[in-house]
Amino acid sequence: MPSALVRALSERAHLPVVDETNIDAFLAPAAGEPDNAVLFFTGDPAQRPEADDVAVVLPELMQVFRGRLRGAVVRRATEDTLKARFNVVVMPSLVVTRRDQPVGVLGKIRDWSEYVEKISAWLSPDAPVMVSSGGPKVEITHAGKEIAR
Repeated sequence: MPSALVRALSERAHLPVVDETNIDAFLAPAAGEPDNAVLFFTGDPAQRPEADDVAVVLPELMQVFRGRLRGAVVRRATEDTLKARFNVVVMPSLVVTRRDQPVGVLGKIRDWSEYVEKISAWLSPDAPVMVSSGGPKVEITHAGKEIAR
């Protein structure tokens, strides 16, 4: 369950709540909507109180990038399912996408200037999309036999 502040953000800023059943529909922009979106992965509010700080910043970012960026909050119950798809490692995180591809992730709370600088760069049509990690980042061997790479 999200914190009261995150719930209020979703309601007041009219940000939809997305999960694995409707995220693809959200990421496919309707006619006249921008290709780019920002997804808010909040994490557990009991363990990640900085999610409330990001919830305060997000409406301001939406205002700065009005007309260039759509926003949504990822349903808490499906965050673990969607993290890998969008390269989320820490919570809370804001993920900027171009259609269904992530172009950047900002974890935790950041300085305002960093949000504006990075999101501006990611909204550029020639900004590269992120490549999914595709698996473990370490090599594990046991008795000379490779287990995972």
